[in-house]
Amino acid sequence: MERRERWISFDCFGTLVDWNGGFRAILARAGAPQPQKLVDAFHRAERAVEAERYRSYREVTRLALERAMAEVGLQQPALRISALADEWATLPLYDDTVPALQALRDDGWSLAVLTNCDVDLFAQTAAALGIALDRVVTAEDVRSYKPALAHFHRFRETIGSAPWAHVACSWFHDIVPARAVGIPRIWIDRDHTGDDPAIATRVLPSLEDLPAVVRLVMR
Repeated sequence: MERRERWISFDCFGTLVDWNGGFRAILARAGAPQPQKLVDAFHRAERAVEAERYRSYREVTRLALERAMAEVGLQQPALRISALADEWATLPLYDDTVPALQALRDDGWSLAVLTNCDVDLFAQTAAALGIALDRVVTAEDVRSYKPALAHFHRFRETIGSAPWAHVACSWFHDIVPARAVGIPRIWIDRDHTGDDPAIATRVLPSLEDLPAVVRLVMR
């Protein structure tokens, strides 16, 4: 009897990849005097840029970094505005990422990523994971950025009625839209944002206990 597919999808950056730490390191190497302040400003600018017309994520990073520099008072050419995309391959995985993915794979789950990223940038990250993914939906594929629902709708189209839960750090980009499409959602609250935990199916501080929680949520 053929086993039915079961899916766990992930946001990538912030969930599997430490992009805050990686961005701080990139910007510090580029000469930013207060890299964390600039990273915080970047994330605010990124939301605004992604809510505008569709642009490639490379272009989003350049424009968001340019706006963030203006917000914190850094004048061009103080930093190379393509620095984040240029050094994308240096972004580190969290220590709990590969063990969690491998445990889920061993439990029989199919693994996917729904990411606000370009195909070529994500390919650099996928190579570092060391675990083959069964599906990837990028912003470039759907020409849209989460929290818009296009990633989720496209993924559902590809897997039909198979059981599916989504795992993510970003409450704004992922947990809110996952609730809107009616799937179980596990919030990895690495950033301790103070957002409403009640809209998540489960809340975890890291991926360490994710395989065990998935078994409970998806029984």
